[in-house]
Amino acid sequence: MRREQIRTMNREALVDRLKRPEWSDAEFKQARAAVPKSAYEAASAFANTGGGTIVFGVRDRDGEIEVVGVDRVDKVQNEFLSTIRSGQKLSRSIEVDADAIEVDGKTLLAFFIRESPRGRKPVYLDGNPNRTFIRRGGCNERCRRTELERFLRDAAEDRYDNRVLGELEAHEFFDPDSVRWYRSVFFDRNPGRHQSFTDVEFLHEWGFVVECGDRLAPTRAAVLIFGRPRYLRQILPRPVIDCQFIGARLAEWSPDHRWADRIVVEENLLQAWLILSERYLRHADRPSSLDMQTLRRNDHAPDYVSFREAIINQLIHQDYGDHGRTAFIRFYQDRTVFWNPGDAHASTDELLDPTAKEVRNPSIVAAFRRIGLSEQAGTGVRAIFRNWRRLGNVPPIIRNDKAHNSFELALVRDELLNEEQRLFQARLGVRLDESQAALLAFACREGWLAVTDATAVTGLAGPDVRKVLSTMVVQGLFRPPETGDTFRLADHLSHMGGALADDKATSPSSENSNGRSATPEGEPETDTGKAPDGETGTDKESDHGDQVGSDLSSDHVPLRLTKRQRTILGACDVPRSLTELMERAGVSHRTHFRNKHLNPLLGGRLIRMTNPENPRASNQKYVLTETGAALKAAGATA
Repeated sequence: MRREQIRTMNREALVDRLKRPEWSDAEFKQARAAVPKSAYEAASAFANTGGGTIVFGVRDRDGEIEVVGVDRVDKVQNEFLSTIRSGQKLSRSIEVDADAIEVDGKTLLAFFIRESPRGRKPVYLDGNPNRTFIRRGGCNERCRRTELERFLRDAAEDRYDNRVLGELEAHEFFDPDSVRWYRSVFFDRNPGRHQSFTDVEFLHEWGFVVECGDRLAPTRAAVLIFGRPRYLRQILPRPVIDCQFIGARLAEWSPDHRWADRIVVEENLLQAWLILSERYLRHADRPSSLDMQTLRRNDHAPDYVSFREAIINQLIHQDYGDHGRTAFIRFYQDRTVFWNPGDAHASTDELLDPTAKEVRNPSIVAAFRRIGLSEQAGTGVRAIFRNWRRLGNVPPIIRNDKAHNSFELALVRDELLNEEQRLFQARLGVRLDESQAALLAFACREGWLAVTDATAVTGLAGPDVRKVLSTMVVQGLFRPPETGDTFRLADHLSHMGGALADDKATSPSSENSNGRSATPEGEPETDTGKAPDGETGTDKESDHGDQVGSDLSSDHVPLRLTKRQRTILGACDVPRSLTELMERAGVSHRTHFRNKHLNPLLGGRLIRMTNPENPRASNQKYVLTETGAALKAAGATA
């Protein structure tokens, strides 16, 4: 989902990038006195894919980076920039940001090449389209014929899905059931509109069939959306989607394993939607039904919105000119992966922005939105993220691979603010709102986050999410960004996060593999009245004076709740006395109960005393804090 590029030309960002080898975002050239010809191949490749930085003054020997500097700075810089911007060496002038940066007393030249707009690709060399390059990993590769055709197809003013198929007859190409279904949904949203039209007249009214000489003929979009199978196969000689339900987690699966259920859809796009929706509802965690006329769900599965928008995204944005690769959906136990031939024309930042986006198949997109089978322009991906966020999951993962002309969306079923993370945050003693807690949890998982990640995690707009991130820097949770948009955990949190991971593996209070709550060595699963270390079972205070709250620092918050601590949290939604909590937890030794079960919850600010000024008050009770309530709401109770 993320890629860290040297967009901000500063020394810190460049030095950090020089620590890693060349890859899709950077290429290093020695270029001490002249511009090497290969630099223009790199410029073509970056302009045709996702952009990247060319750095002059660096020697790369099998991954070993050495800063050598540029000796003739003005000459090399002027030569490269004038050639890049002239449109002579390259087929088009391209956008480039340049800077000279001192590193170890030597001058480096950094050129950030921006990705060219769709209509200005391909960018090739020496007037020869066969010298079109794309960036794959750390290499600049010459385009294959199919890749060059894709560039030309995407760049055409007359969009691929809008082209007229003059050899087909308007009254023969369409499947009557598909048109009937589409019209019924359309009429439900637009009562009385065009209801007297014949099917061909209706298709003509909305541009699905157009005048071609003295007759009507369908567009390619019309055949894809409504076409009979035999006509559909004439323009799409491959399946629309291959959908597989795999009874394993992604890490446990290999291509050799057989799927539990599979359907290969070769019908038109409307039928594909109906077939896939029915199969999804059959496998959904919560059984649900869908009224195919009104598209209203009855008791729909929690992740229905994300599934709906993801599958519609596949159908309307797929590259149907790519006949060699088939879109697929794979339902694993821990995630669902949607893969498409055809990259998104927008960046990940733009996909999460509410404004309208340039699309590959505008006629197909308009047809689906006309009957409510997609969110409004610019909101589809945001709807997926919004629904997934509301379910408490980590953000969806987007891989928009421009080099391989593909788009992948993964919906991972993994709780972002899980129990360990909530307890970890409780140890900090810092009050965090929902957005801040989610951002900290994400940064703990990844080690860092970019503003795009923060937008995905919170759903906040750019300016608002930057304010939240700035506040967290002031709170000492994140380090100030070194490269513009990248925030990293504060050093002391990185250490605590590592300790958290280590303690989870060894903590005696963590749950074992069969789900039972483990207890410290020698401690019985249920208290019998005899305390550890030979103390006699009694409800009286010990001679040492069991000081309530005497050791309640956040360092003593558990890394995972014991079974009895879950029971305590479950009971403290209303104030409870110590005796009530002991009875519910099944513990009779008061000192042991406080030290082992109650005090860690107090120290972690998961529960609080109703009378904190007088810990030994006879009417003392315990109740959930906001943090404890959030943990209980997340399911951390018995």
